[in-house]
Amino acid sequence: QVQLVESGGGLVQAGGSLRLSCAASGSIGSIDAMGWYRQAPGKQRELVATITSGGTTNYADSVKGRFTISRDNAKPTVYLEMNSLKPEDTAVYYCNARIRKRLGVRFDNYWGQGTQVTVSS
Repeated sequence: QVQLVESGGGLVQAGGSLRLSCAASGSIGSIDAMGWYRQAPGKQRELVATITSGGTTNYADSVKGRFTISRDNAKPTVYLEMNSLKPEDTAVYYCNARIRKRLGVRFDNYWGQGTQVTVSS
């Protein structure tokens, strides 16, 4: 069994900061890309940022320059540092990772349960 557990969401005023964490646990062989997605009410889930196992990052245009994704492969945990938050960043944030189980041969997509981020104006 593999789990992704997020933490760090909450309520913050516009212009503030939050740091999200997502820890992977269970029978893990190796982890490829990890990332964060978000879903606002009435909208589709969208990519926020991804990071490869080698550290290459990719960001949605709407968060470039404000959000930073990083990972600690030893833990293994992925982080999302969010600065200069705006009301339009309000959403449920989901962690995603492509993981190969121990003794497995393929990589599968796993999702966390989601953490609410609310930015007040």
